[in-house]
Amino acid sequence: MIVITAPTSTIGRRLVADLLDRGAPLRLVVRDPSRLEAGVRERVEIVQGSHGDAAVVDRACAGAEAVFWLAPGDGAAPSAEAAFVGFSRPACAAFARHGVRRVVGVSALGRGTPMAEHAGLVTASLAMDDLIASSGVAYRAVVCPSFMHNLLRQVRAIREQGVFSLMADADLKVPTVATQDIAASAARLLLDDTWTGAGEVACLGPEDLSPTDMARIVGEVLGTEVGYRQITGAALKERLTGFGTTEAMAQATVDMFEAKNKGMDNAAPRTPESATPTTFRQWCAEVLRPAVTG
Repeated sequence: MIVITAPTSTIGRRLVADLLDRGAPLRLVVRDPSRLEAGVRERVEIVQGSHGDAAVVDRACAGAEAVFWLAPGDGAAPSAEAAFVGFSRPACAAFARHGVRRVVGVSALGRGTPMAEHAGLVTASLAMDDLIASSGVAYRAVVCPSFMHNLLRQVRAIREQGVFSLMADADLKVPTVATQDIAASAARLLLDDTWTGAGEVACLGPEDLSPTDMARIVGEVLGTEVGYRQITGAALKERLTGFGTTEAMAQATVDMFEAKNKGMDNAAPRTPESATPTTFRQWCAEVLRPAVTG
């Protein structure tokens, strides 16, 4: 039995579909089962509730061989540590109590870099990895740069203003990854019962691009001019708190992007194993263009 947390998330939906296609028995931990894809509910076991709840995650882990772990990074959390480490603590106890053999989690690049200790959300995510590994389970953190999918938050600005804005340095070339490729990597690890110990598996996409490169590609795919505007940390923090993000989580997000601007995501070398297949241009054509034009 494989337990999937956050099965209605962007990564979780793809992962559930991939594993069901391969005939894997799944147990999904979900707050609202009605949000699952059509036809999924009849093919899986469901444990309703939050995977941060000790009783819920305990029920989910009973008899499980493997678990996919995705902390939600709740913007309403009082701190980044609470959002990642505190949220994951009940699950770690359940992993040990029920003898779960393997856990695969989604985390961030940055381990071993000078920036990692002061990188906000990334620092908390790496601490979460350490906590899970300390539970005694075999653990693999699928470590990622920024997701291509994050650009969907700027569909309206792209459509109406022909621009998107980030905190990233305009000309800094960095890796980005498609969530479908993260799901594919997680599926492979969950189905492989030969690995042991703790470690990381990087998903770096096929190429490094700057925000300026991305704006050019978005414009070419959409057939219109699209520009990039870099915003300050103060402006990003104001935007996030305006959406209801707590002060601490907003600052942790700013700290993360400051670390990325110092090259944190460039430290991991791209290898045949870490180079995932989906290009940014392909993602724009398949995902962003329908969102903008629709």
